[in-house]
Amino acid sequence: MATLKRFYGFSLIFTIICLALGAWYGWSSTGSLTGTLALLWIVVVLSVLEISLSFDNAVVNASVLTNMDRVWQKRFLTWGIAFAVFGMRIVFPLAIVAIAAGLGPMQTIDLSLNNPAEYERIVSSAHVGIAGFGGAFLAMVGLKFFFDGSKDVHWIGVVERQLARFAALPAAEVALLLLALWGISNMLEPEEALTFLVAGILGLVTFIAVEGINAILELHEEKQRLQGAVVRSGLGGFLYLNVLDASFSFDGVIGAFALSNNMIVIALGLSIGAMFVRSMTIHLVEKGTLAQYRFLEHGAFWAIIALGAIMLMSAVFHIPETITGLIGATLIGLSLWWSVRHNRRNPTAAD
Repeated sequence: MATLKRFYGFSLIFTIICLALGAWYGWSSTGSLTGTLALLWIVVVLSVLEISLSFDNAVVNASVLTNMDRVWQKRFLTWGIAFAVFGMRIVFPLAIVAIAAGLGPMQTIDLSLNNPAEYERIVSSAHVGIAGFGGAFLAMVGLKFFFDGSKDVHWIGVVERQLARFAALPAAEVALLLLALWGISNMLEPEEALTFLVAGILGLVTFIAVEGINAILELHEEKQRLQGAVVRSGLGGFLYLNVLDASFSFDGVIGAFALSNNMIVIALGLSIGAMFVRSMTIHLVEKGTLAQYRFLEHGAFWAIIALGAIMLMSAVFHIPETITGLIGATLIGLSLWWSVRHNRRNPTAAD
């Protein structure tokens, strides 16, 4: 109980505040108890959906944060909350509508509050571009983890060992992603195909840019260490995690419109989910869960590849968010069970 309070206490308080705001908004907009309860139910379902879709995000966040110093860990877990909750759950959908419809900020907010059906239509019309960008970035995150010749721990050995061998080929994962983008674009209409390809290439370029910034910062910090300076590393990881968070949130924001087209309801529900993902990240880092369960990280990155592939394919086919969540949960659950089994068979290694 003390552990839950320590790691999830703030998220629970945040949830109560959001539900209270939802109740106030529901009563003021519907004027009935039934309407208010229906609105609160959607907020709860959206928060559960966001958590189920983002558990692999928490695991990957934890794997990066483990290698960052405490200062940058705290910055991500505090500053990153504002970016994830306010930036991606509120500003991002508004920005899509403003750009797509050529509206100003206040006009966009007015449209979202007073004409939610049109607001939903405009956001949904940008799905092909969002799927290309987010899917490409997430696919690269997952592929980079497995295209690593120095990796000596393998979960699905028959596949992961082969991918590690292919890491000797320069940019093999980039070529694989570009082929996937080209193949999927051939199933789209010419105009949508161009949008998809450009967005996917921009997602790839964003990944390379973030990796490049991270590498430059690491080289600079290593030079300072050799000169005897005290270095607090983490800026590169901080940037990487925020872009990764943004890519994960694309799917949840678009999928939320299947339940509601009300901007306030969506923002409340997804924000609760985002806050719990932060709490899970802190829990995983401070408890050393990734070190204790050696295949859990592998399961999370396989789930990321699956999510990236689903996002890319969603430009052509409608794939329910339930399936996305189930695939991710299944992969992580199997990797966790495999880790527990390994620890039982190798108690010394587990310790």
